[in-house]
Amino acid sequence: MQARAQGIVFPEVLFELERFEHRDLFDGGIYVWEALHRLEAYVTGRVKELSSSSAARVMQGAVVGEDVILGENVVVEPHAYVKGPAIIGDGTEIRHGAYVRDHALIGGNCIIGHSTEVKRSILMDGVSVSHWNYIGDSILGFDVNLGAGTTLSNKKIVKTDITIRDLEGNQYVCGQQKLGAIIGDGTQVGCNAVLNPGALLGKRCMVYPLVSARGTHPNNQLIKS
Repeated sequence: MQARAQGIVFPEVLFELERFEHRDLFDGGIYVWEALHRLEAYVTGRVKELSSSSAARVMQGAVVGEDVILGENVVVEPHAYVKGPAIIGDGTEIRHGAYVRDHALIGGNCIIGHSTEVKRSILMDGVSVSHWNYIGDSILGFDVNLGAGTTLSNKKIVKTDITIRDLEGNQYVCGQQKLGAIIGDGTQVGCNAVLNPGALLGKRCMVYPLVSARGTHPNNQLIKS
């Protein structure tokens, strides 16, 4: 492993992990995207150990499949579909028409909004993806907000593994052909933006609406193009 001074490719640089209930996913000095390699086994194992809260509310017309864990005060609105295995944290809202599937791990007090799809992704607490969003094979840190219509694209047109460069220009082959975005705590993304496969954004970035963002961006960056 290359020196941890190259920072942004390591999870502890992007996320306040001590706050995250499922921080074990990131143990062992891994590169941040390697948590997605572990996600399927982790979610599958945890749903066998946990049970849904009696205070969760599944409204009439919603569909919640097998192997889904709903935390305390979770609300699943009519015509939403949660397909297991999946874990939904306390206080999260799965709103009308949302689709959550395939080893999604969603933290507490998140909003999964109308016509939003979440697939094989990790969302930490306080994430808001409220309107017409696609989140595939991605990791979103605490309090990340995606504006309406934002897409986290997870597959290149050409069939090659996705690569990430750190801030020093070192290149890492991620070992997978599907990888969406990795977004640090507190980052805000404007409406109808697209984050291209393997985009890596540091903490507290701001992405302008309609931008097609790619590559690696340090903390506190304003991304206009």
